[in-house]
Amino acid sequence: MTLTSGYDFDQATSADRIRELDRSVFHSWSAQGSLDPLTIAGGEGSTVWDADGRRYLDFSSQLVNTNIGHQHPAVIRAIQEQAAVLATVAPAHAVAVRGQAAQRILGHAPAGFDKVFFTNGGADANENAIRLARLHTGRDKVVSTYRSYHGNTGAAVVATGDWRRVPNEFARGHVHVFGPYLYRSEFWAETPEQESERALRHLERTIQAEGPDSVAAILLETIPGTAGILTPPPGYLEGVRAIADRYGIVFILDEVMAGFGRTGEWFALDAFGVTPDLITFAKGVNSGYVPVGGIVISDAIAATFDERVFPGGLTYSGHPLAMASIVGALDAMETEGIVANAKRIGADVLAPGLAELQQKHALIGEVRGSGVFWALELVAHRGTREPLAAGYIGRAKKLLMQRGLLPFTADNRIHVVPPAVVADDEAAQALGIYDEVLTALAREL
Repeated sequence: MTLTSGYDFDQATSADRIRELDRSVFHSWSAQGSLDPLTIAGGEGSTVWDADGRRYLDFSSQLVNTNIGHQHPAVIRAIQEQAAVLATVAPAHAVAVRGQAAQRILGHAPAGFDKVFFTNGGADANENAIRLARLHTGRDKVVSTYRSYHGNTGAAVVATGDWRRVPNEFARGHVHVFGPYLYRSEFWAETPEQESERALRHLERTIQAEGPDSVAAILLETIPGTAGILTPPPGYLEGVRAIADRYGIVFILDEVMAGFGRTGEWFALDAFGVTPDLITFAKGVNSGYVPVGGIVISDAIAATFDERVFPGGLTYSGHPLAMASIVGALDAMETEGIVANAKRIGADVLAPGLAELQQKHALIGEVRGSGVFWALELVAHRGTREPLAAGYIGRAKKLLMQRGLLPFTADNRIHVVPPAVVADDEAAQALGIYDEVLTALAREL
């Protein structure tokens, strides 16, 4: 039997043809009538190119997930080799590559974690982490922050704090609090220590008011990403751990965006000396080459289900191609020192370069971040900290793309989030483009 591909490679190389095909696609988070998406035809490392051959430095990492860069040969090879052996298998069966992927992940987890539950992405990782917490505690409520994003499924989107929660509030038992954010403090704090102390007090009083015996979990992004790369102040995560312990609450850290090299650590939590009960992951674990996510489960919670059925599962949980991509990605990150590169680029290139931009440009109210996980908060006036209007952020995005940089923007911010493989000269080139665009934007203002 002869097998042929039905994919028309020649037609798909045309930008017009790609746009024509794309009209059949219903896009997420978008009004469909006015879309004009960039046509991505290929990529390599920290660069992508469109169907007309124009190249862009990818300082969005797509959705902050291509930590290992585009088309890394080790990951592509791992997927191809697994496809040639066993392309799919039901999750109830044991398959070597799934166990290997779990072991690779556990090798970077804190002590006391010996199980991984695989999902199809970050949203259902958080969904199932909430389920685990509720079943383990016999409680219902989940406390999360207003400045957060946890995914677009039933409970995950309601645990989310930003605008996407509001039209989707169909899940029960969710409570929101304000997390620490000193630049725009909700607590009238003047120092990181005050912000931490007052945010912890706010969290504990909310739990007390809700009834501690009704709270199953506290769900936090280790470093809130889409909400602004809000690195927690000293003592905050440790304080949350203490509150969770005091009331018998499961502490879940969402590392979907921050994990696997993004902050210059294997897990972002490594920099804070805190161990949660559940760790959710996706994105950087395989840089999105195949959809995958999961939960690293502490021994205490895993033991709950030794003799009790866990009432959850997914047809593609631990899919062999996804598992192979994890093994390929994490092995390459180990051997090539990619996490160390992210840490060094952050400390030696991005931190000083972005600080210099802040000194030069009054539009930058604050710079914050680590590794390859940074945000420039843009303001109309430094004194009042009035956020720069959305129209100017849209203009900045257009100017950046005109100069060959693919950006990630949110609200009044430009997020500087290149792949963890980014080279010094690429980071320097990007810094120069940011400088040009901020100069041009200031003239327009």
